[in-house]
Amino acid sequence: MKKINFKTTTLQKGTVQVYNFDKCKLHAYQTNNPLNEEVFLLEKEGRGIIIESMGFTENVKEFNQYVCSTKVNVEGILLSYHMAGGENLVPETKIFSTEKAYNFAHKGKAKELTKNFKLAFGEKFDDKINNISDYIKPGIVNIAGIVMEIKETEDAFDIELPEINSIYIHMLSHDSHSIVEGKVNADILIKQLKNYLKKGYDLVLSSHNVPENSNNLKTKIDYLEDLKKTAAKATSQKNLNKL
Repeated sequence: MKKINFKTTTLQKGTVQVYNFDKCKLHAYQTNNPLNEEVFLLEKEGRGIIIESMGFTENVKEFNQYVCSTKVNVEGILLSYHMAGGENLVPETKIFSTEKAYNFAHKGKAKELTKNFKLAFGEKFDDKINNISDYIKPGIVNIAGIVMEIKETEDAFDIELPEINSIYIHMLSHDSHSIVEGKVNADILIKQLKNYLKKGYDLVLSSHNVPENSNNLKTKIDYLEDLKKTAAKATSQKNLNKL
């Protein structure tokens, strides 16, 4: 999948890249908000599922209007790393997640991040964390007729989407902001990305960038390897422990 193979719809705040596949259509909504959030609507034969949510109320309103315009029957919202702000996202829709992801949002690092975002952005940011209506477990699931595989990670889960030869992860961001929590975390990320590269996924979806491709996977792996080499040269033990 080349990243040029999409059509762009420009909205008042954000933009949507629409990719057509054999049986599915992917709507990738770029929020253009301060967190550069990205949310996805995947549809198949008139039925659909939304992947992730967004924290800013103006984006939720805009995306709801866009989803309504598609006439897709949204049968679920699948939340992994982003559970704030989704209470008003396509209201009265089932919300799917794992217990691990729920705990990450309600008790773990994501809870503190959400509190800090509220302090930073005020009323524009909705810090209410979603409750889950349907818990799922790692493995194969079928929602809205779309088969996917839930792959548990350190904090939450990734989503393999074989019907569009794609993988959803929280953050690839080969050319934008990235979070690497030390050498161990870097090694985990490298192993994870190499595995997805080996599987041949050529469209990478993430929460903080427009869809990326397999070349971007390679770039991120190279970046992480270089980061480890730089950290190994650190003269400060404190810095070495951090990276």
